[in-house]
Amino acid sequence: MGVDNDAVHILLQGLRTGLSDGWGGSMIATDIQDILFGTPQPRRSTVNLGVLSRDKVNIIVHGHEPILSEMIVEAAEDPELLKLAKEKGATGINVAGICCTGNEALMRHGTPIAGTFLQQELAVITGAVEAIVVDVQCVMPSLGDLTGCYHTKFISTSPKADFPNTVRIEFHEARAYETAKEIVKAAVENFPNRVLEKVTIPEEKQECMVGFSAEAILGALGGSPDPLIDAIKSGAIRGIGAVVGCNNVKVTHNYGHVNLVKELIKNNVLVVTTGCNAIACAEAGLLLPEASELAGQGLKAVCKALGIPPVLHMGSCVDISRILVLSSALANRLGVDISDLPAAGAAPEWMSEKAVSIGAYVVSSGVFTVLGTIPAVLGSQAVTSLLTEGLNDVVGASFAVEPDPFKAADLMLEHIDGKRKALGLTSES
Repeated sequence: MGVDNDAVHILLQGLRTGLSDGWGGSMIATDIQDILFGTPQPRRSTVNLGVLSRDKVNIIVHGHEPILSEMIVEAAEDPELLKLAKEKGATGINVAGICCTGNEALMRHGTPIAGTFLQQELAVITGAVEAIVVDVQCVMPSLGDLTGCYHTKFISTSPKADFPNTVRIEFHEARAYETAKEIVKAAVENFPNRVLEKVTIPEEKQECMVGFSAEAILGALGGSPDPLIDAIKSGAIRGIGAVVGCNNVKVTHNYGHVNLVKELIKNNVLVVTTGCNAIACAEAGLLLPEASELAGQGLKAVCKALGIPPVLHMGSCVDISRILVLSSALANRLGVDISDLPAAGAAPEWMSEKAVSIGAYVVSSGVFTVLGTIPAVLGSQAVTSLLTEGLNDVVGASFAVEPDPFKAADLMLEHIDGKRKALGLTSES
């Protein structure tokens, strides 16, 4: 109350704020992370709960601040702590990720990932996790009560966030490695408290190929986007699909993610993915070159020629700026706006507040985006109309809402074909 109540004004200001987050905060943060820790390059790893070890100290890193996970991964290789682990009866120390912190460590180190947002409680229920270490975002407050039923230490580290029933070990960059060693040591010393009768580790784990930063993709193409553009022009690749975002308790786990992506690659759309969608695709075996057998003939041929999967893992949900960099390279080479590209985005199972900001800056950048869960805007016809139609006249893109992943794929394909036609490209393969 007492401020501007005009729907157009409020939405446009929200979009401007989203743009500052995407092209400012997120992009700068990703670039600085690459400077500090290295730009991701393609590598192999494994995903799903089967990556947990029966014989080693298991530490789960979960959240969104990669400095913490980087230090935990490094501390887990400390000779002093490895010696202590053996003294406590373990054969070593196993670090695995959940959510976006997991994606960051996966991209740079090949650290295995135990699962998506909806698997964080399941990881604890295996009874094999000595510590789950969290910072901010996507951390279920239920973990405090849940870990109390097991020997698992629930360690919160961020000065900005705490959760019920945690062990507080606050993490500050000035003492980053020392704090990481303290955390790893606490996990190691907890190993003898594991109750073997409660340990049930699923066998499911899946190999995956990750690490496709924009630089890595352009490098694989010889340093120029031209080969990708040529494949799009020829119709071998129909377009680009950016499928991202969270898991949502309102959707059967990974149903929206996997079915949408499979439908896109079947129709020769090269998919780039981040966040929990990337983990879902990994668990489904879609992040392997062999998955090109599920792709249309044109995309399959491109993947086989380059030795890449039809779905390219580009990082955590806060690394969506990498997709913007790739989109910019394509648009600049073609001499068009991002909104003119045969590309579309989707968040099939989104649920978090940061997904709202990400969606705002992606659409504002000119990428038509399909949401798989319904945003809380339907109470206003004006707002709904603006988001799904009116924005086209302002930023060249808009949102669509479609919970059915197969219908969502149809919307994306229709959009991609429309952009191909506007650019005068040949029909898709």
